[in-house]
Amino acid sequence: MKLSADHRPTFCQRLLFTTVAVCAGLCFVPAAPAQAHAKPPNPVTIDNDGTVHVPAQSVPQSAYLTPEARAYVTQHLKDMQHPPPSPQGDGVPGFMMPYVERQKILFPVETSDTRIGGVHVVVYTPRSGVSAHNKDLVLIELHGGGFSGCWPGCAELESMPIASLGRIKVIAVDYREGPDHKFPAASQDVAAVYQEVLKSYPPQNIGLYGCSAGGMLTAMSVAWFQLHNLPRPGAIGIYCSGAGTPKGKSFMGGDAAYTAMPLGEARVVPPPGSTPGKEHNPSAHGYLEETDPGGPLVNPVNSAAVLAKFPPTLIITGTRDFALSGALYTDAQLSKAGVDAELHVWEGLFHGFFYNPDVPESRDAYRMMITFFEKHLGQRGGSNQR
Repeated sequence: MKLSADHRPTFCQRLLFTTVAVCAGLCFVPAAPAQAHAKPPNPVTIDNDGTVHVPAQSVPQSAYLTPEARAYVTQHLKDMQHPPPSPQGDGVPGFMMPYVERQKILFPVETSDTRIGGVHVVVYTPRSGVSAHNKDLVLIELHGGGFSGCWPGCAELESMPIASLGRIKVIAVDYREGPDHKFPAASQDVAAVYQEVLKSYPPQNIGLYGCSAGGMLTAMSVAWFQLHNLPRPGAIGIYCSGAGTPKGKSFMGGDAAYTAMPLGEARVVPPPGSTPGKEHNPSAHGYLEETDPGGPLVNPVNSAAVLAKFPPTLIITGTRDFALSGALYTDAQLSKAGVDAELHVWEGLFHGFFYNPDVPESRDAYRMMITFFEKHLGQRGGSNQR
């Protein structure tokens, strides 16, 4: 139809015509090809019990890692593909030996091989001297190694950077381990050292920390102190671990056993032949055999009453640490119990990542540990709780 000037459509009419045209066009858009709605070629499947079956996939390294950390993670994964058959050299697996030698260069310390409370220890003091701020403070370190070894190698890797950078005295405890010794031998050794140190330092000036088995033992020791009416230390650090797991399941349990473990250690758990859905529990190489898995002395995380008496606690882990789930659960339970707990998770890094001192993320972790103890040690009020 042809419109004269007097019959030109108004603005509202033009808008209406345009809207109708657009709507009409939309109504006749051809249907999308059927393949656009097809399922992915390897879909995730779910069992009735909630078990998730994930198809094989390639997982690149985290984009948040520094270049040094990326190279470090790559080498670690390759090392874990072919780990040495047994500890070598100075009580530490061969692939860790370069870290020990490097730390000795970067973190000059004086060492004293002695006994405290009848227990063998090595005392680390910074070669530059203990700072004036820390002259009345001391740290007790409990080394990793699955309750079955890594002394003194792991003790050195966990003590030298803190003693040197923090300019504070660190006492590394050579506690009894499996398979020759059983629980509570290690807790007894730590308590013996702690009781002797209490003769020279008030409890609020003493810090306790450890990585992996040493992190577990740190929590177990605090529970042991409570049972034997020893004052709680001023602060503790649970690194690469948790304070146990619900009902005594493996501290390598939870989601981390299936997500963090293969990405951080180039291996999977449960081991071949185990029952699907059942978490692997190696019983810490015999040390925890025949213990009550629900007991607070073995798994303090199971007792809200025990946790409520914990001192300020620093928890450190990584997104590829097989102990990640235990660390997260411990932080949640401590917070629920009203404890001043700090959780720090390093993106893209694995179990005990801070052993390598040349990685920027390791230096960040050292600073975090030192700052935490400087903040909490020496504080009055509440540290004498039993």
